[in-house]
Amino acid sequence: MRRIRFLNGCTFLFLLIAPGVWAKEPQPKVFVWPESGQPVVRFKLGKFTEIGSSGKHHTYTVDVTAENLWGKRIQRATFYLYLFDKDKARIGEGWISIKDVNPGETIKFQIGAGASGTPVTMTLAPDTLPLELASYLPPRTISVTVNSVPQGADLKVDGAEAGVTPMLIHVGPGKHTQEFGKQGFNPGHFPLEVTSDELSGGSVSYELGASAHDTVELRDGTVMSCDVESVSATELVVRVGGAVQHLGRNQVKRISLVPRETAPQ
Repeated sequence: MRRIRFLNGCTFLFLLIAPGVWAKEPQPKVFVWPESGQPVVRFKLGKFTEIGSSGKHHTYTVDVTAENLWGKRIQRATFYLYLFDKDKARIGEGWISIKDVNPGETIKFQIGAGASGTPVTMTLAPDTLPLELASYLPPRTISVTVNSVPQGADLKVDGAEAGVTPMLIHVGPGKHTQEFGKQGFNPGHFPLEVTSDELSGGSVSYELGASAHDTVELRDGTVMSCDVESVSATELVVRVGGAVQHLGRNQVKRISLVPRETAPQ
């Protein structure tokens, strides 16, 4: 630091900065995983060095130090490194993998990471762990494509709305229930069992049975499940839940009739 006095009596302090040193290096970020319980591994993430960019997307290399705090050898463990901006929106990620690390051993390496913006905070999420630590993994799910004949049925999985068929759903191992509903067709239930070793990419299809009732679509978009009693040039007589209703012929857009057996005369 240098003190300079000018002729007018004012004194200024100047901070002399060495060439190329314009700011402090960011402090290393330290993660001890897991956050609670017995510590297993300590990660220290050092400098993020930008090696390329395209528009708002930046590519970095990151210096990583990993120390085995566990009492056992870590044969293999992998983690996702999620990156967030100042608004806590996730803007990128990296991937950390360690293997064959003995108790108390420290290893150093570099990883790659990409982000659409400037990372401010980060978190770790386990992806692959030793069998003894499997309870720390998030519940495993697989993807299944669910379809119906005809398509366009409302789908519920385990009682929760899932969408309209065809639909890609994600379910975990175990037994599940699918419910299908479509106007003009009988509702259907279909069991789905997922084994612990099953892989994503499967598909199931359910054929909807024809409804026991006729379907009348009105011009205002209303769809009625009913029994059509009679049709004339001026009106339509239907029975809904035992009650008879008279509809003007110009109210009706489309009628779908289901075949019925008639008693022999």
